[in-house]
Amino acid sequence: MSQTDKSAATATEEPAVGKKSAWRRWLPLIVLAGLMAFVFAMGWHEYLAFKTIGLNYEALKDFIDKNLVLAILAYMALYISVVALSLPGGLIMTIAGGLLFGWQIGIPVTVLSATIGATIIFLVAKTSFGEALATRAGPWVGKLRAGFQENALSYLLFLRLVPAFPFFVVNLAPALLGVPLTTYIIGTLIGIIPGTAAYSIAGAGLGSVVEAQNKVYAACTAEKGEGNCDYTIDFSALVTTELIFAGAALGVVALIPVVVNIIRKRKAPDATA
Repeated sequence: MSQTDKSAATATEEPAVGKKSAWRRWLPLIVLAGLMAFVFAMGWHEYLAFKTIGLNYEALKDFIDKNLVLAILAYMALYISVVALSLPGGLIMTIAGGLLFGWQIGIPVTVLSATIGATIIFLVAKTSFGEALATRAGPWVGKLRAGFQENALSYLLFLRLVPAFPFFVVNLAPALLGVPLTTYIIGTLIGIIPGTAAYSIAGAGLGSVVEAQNKVYAACTAEKGEGNCDYTIDFSALVTTELIFAGAALGVVALIPVVVNIIRKRKAPDATA
């Protein structure tokens, strides 16, 4: 084969390799988005309601008592799926974990499950478009990434601890800002503990409330029919002002190292002068 033919063959192979690489990069995101669309199309997300758990409370408790390990694995698989697919119902799942397993089991299992699910989103986003964004980002985005990476753990803890930021947004943002995987896992694991603990403990105390509501609902359906009765448990009391301020305060504490670092940098030129 002549040198010209080799060059032509190489030129033909390079676009093919590039397309294959791009396809592999976007495949995880396509699969995740496809699964999400399928779940919504099937209406399975509608079962992620406390009514489903409440009406099956006794059966679920009985199953857990007889099959604890299997029940924990099933709960973890469902929780990971909810987080990884960004489905509504994470809060309900956390409360249900405390209700069904007790807070002693519910807290560590939920924290681990949520961290795994969030890490899946992080890896998919980072692989699919996070690195591409880094290479094409303008100066402003580049500075934002650099600043975030310098204090990644503190910023991530702040985002996790302050209740104002949606969970799925905090799962995606670090992937776009170049946060290392280890830092992301540590920040997520630690950052979600306070909120998870609060809702798991609250859920653990709802057993009598669920049993009372089940009796009311059963009486109503016997009289009016199932379609004419509401199954309602007020969760607004769980989201207290004190809980919100506590999360915000912890978030501010997490930013202290960032503030100290900024102050040190500003004083550095004066020290060398």
